[in-house]
Amino acid sequence: MASGTELTSNSYLQHHLQNLVLGKLPEGYERADGHIVEHSSWTFAHSPQEALDMGFWSLNVDTMGWSIFLGMVFCFFFYRVAKKVESGAPSGFANLIEMTVEFVNKNVNDIMTVKNPLIGPLALTIFIWIVLMNTMDIVPVDLLPLIAQFVSGNEHLYFKVVPTTDPNITFGLSIGVFILIIYYSIKMKGVGGFVGELALQPFGKYMIPFNLILEGIGLLAKPVSLALRLFGNLYAGELIFLLIATLMGSALPFFIGTFFGGALQFVWAVFHILIVLLQAFVFMMLTIVYLAMAHEHH
Repeated sequence: MASGTELTSNSYLQHHLQNLVLGKLPEGYERADGHIVEHSSWTFAHSPQEALDMGFWSLNVDTMGWSIFLGMVFCFFFYRVAKKVESGAPSGFANLIEMTVEFVNKNVNDIMTVKNPLIGPLALTIFIWIVLMNTMDIVPVDLLPLIAQFVSGNEHLYFKVVPTTDPNITFGLSIGVFILIIYYSIKMKGVGGFVGELALQPFGKYMIPFNLILEGIGLLAKPVSLALRLFGNLYAGELIFLLIATLMGSALPFFIGTFFGGALQFVWAVFHILIVLLQAFVFMMLTIVYLAMAHEHH
């Protein structure tokens, strides 16, 4: 939002859906405020167009920062519980963590036909990390951005707090899973076996080009579907929170708009808790299923 412009519902939505982007602007570039960049330099984008013009080699600072912070929170609490674990029945937070670990291990053991000590910790990490990132969607949409604006002294600072509403994060997770799928497919079946599965199914050796197209599309669809499913559901959830928030500044009287907006936010937040957990569970389960398929011989 440029300084001096009237805050509308459209500008409010655009501002909250834009990341804090750090990138490089070329010499002579005219910025959103009319300022001309004298020397090529790294800076924060002041508009969505500037973020776009920064190109591929730019960084969504808010997404990266929150994802790393939540990953550290996950490691810290699980480390503390593991360090203090004792024989006997756990209690409190330790009991919750033990139940989560057992839940993940049960799903891994039910699906995996080949024992692999990496899959359990991987599935647990994916599940908890995504749950934490998704849970940021429950935080009031204006709270953390307002704090960031106050701390930075920039009242127009862009700041998104839900990492999974950024496709860079969801595709990063899914591409990591895809690399493991390729690795274990080749490790368990050999290069010939892996290529054979792609080239000889489902119509045999006389239809190799057609088989490669079908199986290649199916293989590439796995990371794409993983990433887009998680991103789409969380992005839509965040957008609904923002649309409800605009009721408070709509044509309705302040008291009525605030009451109905707050009530709808609460109802959607309660429902959204299911989405937060469900999408993390779906991503974890599909990861286990895809890796189990990579371990199996046709």
